[in-house]
Amino acid sequence: MRPSTVSVLAALVLTSCASLPLAATADEVGISADTILFGQAAALGGPSSALGQGMRQGILAAFAEVNAKGGVHGRRLELISRDDGYDPDRSVIATVKLIEEDKVFALIGAVGTPTSMATVPIAAAKNVPFIGPFSGAEFLRASEFQNVVNIRASYSAEAEAWIKHLTEDLHLKNIAIFYQDDAFGRDGLAGVKTALAWRGMELASEGTFERNTRAVGAAFKAIRRAEPDAVVMVGTYGPCAEFIKLAHRRGFNPTFVAISFVGATALARELGNDGKGVIVSEVVPFPWDTRLKLVADYQAAEKALDPALTPDFISLEGYLSGRLAAKALEMAGPNPTRADLLRIIHDVGRFDIGGDVIAFGDKAREQPPRVFLTVIQPDGSFRAVDKL
Repeated sequence: MRPSTVSVLAALVLTSCASLPLAATADEVGISADTILFGQAAALGGPSSALGQGMRQGILAAFAEVNAKGGVHGRRLELISRDDGYDPDRSVIATVKLIEEDKVFALIGAVGTPTSMATVPIAAAKNVPFIGPFSGAEFLRASEFQNVVNIRASYSAEAEAWIKHLTEDLHLKNIAIFYQDDAFGRDGLAGVKTALAWRGMELASEGTFERNTRAVGAAFKAIRRAEPDAVVMVGTYGPCAEFIKLAHRRGFNPTFVAISFVGATALARELGNDGKGVIVSEVVPFPWDTRLKLVADYQAAEKALDPALTPDFISLEGYLSGRLAAKALEMAGPNPTRADLLRIIHDVGRFDIGGDVIAFGDKAREQPPRVFLTVIQPDGSFRAVDKL
């Protein structure tokens, strides 16, 4: 069997990195007298572009806010973004270019589980911080990847929130799953099965689709046959919207629940009138609730960056990642290294970003990242809910 492009490229990069020391030097890569350079490999074009673009906008807003106040110890934070199309092979190429050609200090705002699976080992081999990936996959929390900085709840935590509310609030018993047939979807599937097993339940049915497609017909037929009360969805906005619209056309109206990775705003836009009542779990506070200092700061930063930008769950997550990186760098002192940044994040363990606490390591077990529930309204807006 021919090795995949991912495995060949990753092997070459890892081999070239093996002889390099992991300890940072005084004149760290990606840091100049007046700049600290970050890199992002994400879906900026193609069917999942709203995800990468949202993360990019949030990070840029955070960096612009920090830079307007003098930067970090006099250095501006800058971002180079490369498009990987939500494809693992392209993500490897983009990540290698960011590290080897652009010579970034750290990676930030990567999008996706299959892409991150291909690129995290590359970053880890050179001890390059991998900050705020837009993925709740369990492997990102593995002990061997000390360079990964997760700020969001895991997919298993989102799955637990879904099943808890579907069974306890709505008293539903027959639950099916529609998921992307890759590492991302299977991670969500495992979380749902675990949450159901805790309650002595099993899935009513399963249906899958291929990444970067909207081919949902076979999955719809498999799930419809079981006549479930609810369908939980682990995918991006395009195929999830296609499934829901198809279901409504065929008179099939279960409760739909989508994962945060779906891209809630893009999902609501794609669904139009079919969006009413669709539940989406989120891993950041409600981005329209300006009573929260974090949200007020985020909205002000977005407006300063571009008055045409509107609040969104994804860009708020990107903003949080950018603010966290800046705060850790500030604490690291005037001559930060990659190792310093990671040490600060893991040793401090808890960071207050505008009133929102992000915890790591043992402190994350004491104060795990929260999962929030939202429901799409008839006009395409969102309502935050505690119970369904």
